[in-house]
Amino acid sequence: MELLKTFKFLTIVLAAFFAFLYLATVFYVYFNQVGMVFQSAKLAEDYQFEYQSKFEELTIRSFDGVKLNGLLFKASNTKGLIFYLHGNSGTLETWGSISKRYTDLGYDIFILDYRSFGKSEGEIEDEEQLNKDISIVYKNLCLRYSENTIIITGYSIGSGLATILAAENKPKALILQAPYYSFRELSSTKVRFFPDFLKKFSFETHDFLPKIKAPIYIFHGSEDLLIPIENSIRLSKLLKPTDHFYCLEGQGHVGMNENEGFLKQLQIVLK
Repeated sequence: MELLKTFKFLTIVLAAFFAFLYLATVFYVYFNQVGMVFQSAKLAEDYQFEYQSKFEELTIRSFDGVKLNGLLFKASNTKGLIFYLHGNSGTLETWGSISKRYTDLGYDIFILDYRSFGKSEGEIEDEEQLNKDISIVYKNLCLRYSENTIIITGYSIGSGLATILAAENKPKALILQAPYYSFRELSSTKVRFFPDFLKKFSFETHDFLPKIKAPIYIFHGSEDLLIPIENSIRLSKLLKPTDHFYCLEGQGHVGMNENEGFLKQLQIVLK
């Protein structure tokens, strides 16, 4: 009888220990999830960008007064603008290197550093805040370019943001590079124990894609281990008959802007 009581007591202690461990882990992830999703890096306020291509540095105030930094690269004879939303790491110090791929095809390209990235001020808090930032910056660029000449483009984490932006506006087209079907769903494969209702970012790409009337072009690498190509295959089933999905054989998650297959199709899209 005494042994049974001891066993029950130990069972309760172990259950309490694992419950505490679970709650402590959930607590940690909840308060650190922004840093897990967005791996931001800062640049000094007086940092000088150095690129051979002609560019203009823009500072745009967001809804709460935070200054957001971006670079606008200029083509010789522009046909319009690529509004580019980059991945979850890196800053304009490196992302600006992709600009020549687009300016050589006759398009200006604007690349935004999200708040807390590069020279952009503030800290990312949640999805709503990010969408507000991007919408304000987009409307600012629409003062310079007719919206029917603007192509919204998003890479990786930026693909969800780009899809939401395109669904709420009327761009010329939308280009998605290595998109996810649902960031909420994708994150569950990385941190399985973390409940959905505590996530600050959902980016439900599949919900917004059908709302977009502009042409949509999806590119995904067959060897993408971070965001598997199955995400784009599922998204492709939501496309209009005039939209396109391209599988880039042998391409991983990083470096799509240097992929020859992508550049060949990009030339056709931007023709």
